[in-house]
Amino acid sequence: MVIAFFNISGGEILIIVLVVFLFFGPDKIPEIARWMGKGLNEVKKATSEIRDEITRETDDIRREADNLKKSINLKDSPSAKASKSDKPKDDLEKQQTDLKQKPQKPQL
Repeated sequence: MVIAFFNISGGEILIIVLVVFLFFGPDKIPEIARWMGKGLNEVKKATSEIRDEITRETDDIRREADNLKKSINLKDSPSAKASKSDKPKDDLEKQQTDLKQKPQKPQL
């Protein structure tokens, strides 16, 4: 009988259990099992708290991204485009307009 647990066979597991039983005795084994169970529950609790924290933070980020998308979509809506018609249409025109309005000092 082969168990896929660290590639240990059933006979090896039986020997380990017997050694543990002889070393700790019948009184300590239930205590050790309770201690291990509590430890596993602590690990599960910590894992779920970490998962919840990550989910909560990613939800906040996702919500902010959705709000940004909505605001960008509102700026690109037809009513917003109509108000942009008095602005320069391309970057070159905008730069030329800026140069006409503000004289710049020569750079060395």
